Amino acid sequence: MIVVSDMMGTLTTGSPFLGLVDWVKHNQSKLRANWYMASITPSYLLAKNGWIDWQAWGQKLMVDSLAYIKDATPEKVKHASEWTVEHNLWKNRREDVIARLVKHREDGAKVYIASSSVEPFIEPFARRIGAEAIGSAVEIVNGRLKMVGELVADERKIEQVLSRLGVDRVDVAYGDTILDVPLLEHADHPVAVYPEARLKVIARERGWEIIGDTPSYG
Repeated sequence: MIVVSDMMGTLTTGSPFLGLVDWVKHNQSKLRANWYMASITPSYLLAKNGWIDWQAWGQKLMVDSLAYIKDATPEKVKHASEWTVEHNLWKNRREDVIARLVKHREDGAKVYIASSSVEPFIEPFARRIGAEAIGSAVEIVNGRLKMVGELVADERKIEQVLSRLGVDRVDVAYGDTILDVPLLEHADHPVAVYPEARLKVIARERGWEIIGDTPSYG
């Protein structure tokens, strides 16, 4: 049995960006961390009020924030990732959904967390529940953490999952936004988790399981 879950919004209400800024504050520069927070305020207000797409804004923010790790090394990236998960993502986990994944694993399923987030930031979270990580690849080039290729999002997410696992479908999938529809469509049992309004409409039309109430972003 194969179980695949999205991470952001599905397993945690935390933010890789805020977690990484907190790491910068405690490990690099408090002044720089404050600047990062101030610099995103205008675009945050646009996203919060629906003038720009909330999901696209969050994804760009995550990619841009990779540059916050100055003079990056594998050890420094690992430390920043562990910090981000410990102090933000795991702290804000959805315990009800986590419990379901743990139960799947205890019943013998292979559990994977597939997210557009960069893989180093997924791995510490996945490890806590005995899952494996499938995410966007990164590399260190001249002391800077950079993306390798495109984000593992939308159709690319399910393509990556099926390719990595060598299957055509999965048994159970969990997702929270309309971006997860391709993943959910390839599951025998799709579950919409605290779904955004657009996903809730689709889930109801198709008779998918829904758990949790639609959140308010921002």
